[in-house]
Amino acid sequence: MSAVEMVEVVRGPLAESRHFGHAVICDASGEVVESWGDPDQQILPRSSAKMLQALPLVASGAADAHGLSTERLALSCASHQGAPLHNDAVAAWLSDIGRSEEDLICGAEPSRDKDLRLGMIRRDEAPRRLMNNCSGKHAGFLTLAKHLGAGPDYCCPDQAVQRAIKSVFEEVTGQETPGYGIDGCSAPNFATTMHGMARAMAFFASAGTRGDVLSRAASRLTQAMIAHPVLVAGQGRACTHLMQAAKEPVAIKTGAEGYFIAILPERGLGISLKIVDGATRASDCAIAALLVRLGVLDADHPDVKRFMNPEIRNFAKTVTGEIRPKADVF
Repeated sequence: MSAVEMVEVVRGPLAESRHFGHAVICDASGEVVESWGDPDQQILPRSSAKMLQALPLVASGAADAHGLSTERLALSCASHQGAPLHNDAVAAWLSDIGRSEEDLICGAEPSRDKDLRLGMIRRDEAPRRLMNNCSGKHAGFLTLAKHLGAGPDYCCPDQAVQRAIKSVFEEVTGQETPGYGIDGCSAPNFATTMHGMARAMAFFASAGTRGDVLSRAASRLTQAMIAHPVLVAGQGRACTHLMQAAKEPVAIKTGAEGYFIAILPERGLGISLKIVDGATRASDCAIAALLVRLGVLDADHPDVKRFMNPEIRNFAKTVTGEIRPKADVF
């Protein structure tokens, strides 16, 4: 099956750009409740998989052994802005486990907050590894590596950390991964299908009803994300604002190249969404529209409208168009 048109960019009387994608909703049994496009489409979930990558951190006992708070569990799933609250929290975490910024393999990045980034440029400040949007995930990797007695190369696919992640990834997606790509932060990103990723998110959504070790770990990570939406992303980001605007508990997480997931614990539903051309403007719009359709978000909420129906303005600040969901899709 082909991708379906999900989002259009309108200027005057014309839809001058169109974005196509796939989406799947799964229930607690892992069955597809509803889908658009191809549920069997193979994808790389990118940062939408961070909860899966954090599962061994909790399930292994490493999180409890090192006294990780819910804030640190949220950071382990985060693609944060590199704001001071994120950087300081990760630095403190590294210090507590006897590690430092230099131990992070994720690479240096400037803050993703526009004002903070411009301030860095004015002060001639170099990008830092702490500011990398994945530094919380990598602090989790370092914590797990220390707990397992593994070496410093925690991103190596054959190292104990990544072997543990691959194992749980395949278990909760219900599929053997066909391989991996190296993510922007240097960690392996395991491939699955749209259905597999939605099934994994439904596992997280229904984890609170089960008592096994992996389910308890998934439930704790989900609740940490819901409790700390600003740590998961930051001001101005769809993940944070849509979680804050939701009418029920929901964990929402973006990934690069137009990926998004949502976890709905009160319904036991998991959602995966992929915009084929990788456009963030379209994935923000589509996930908001899908959650409005489900009644999780109110279409009139200002923080929902800013992502589902953002205005397009020219240099004179005149409204010239809008980005909107394709009518009758969601």
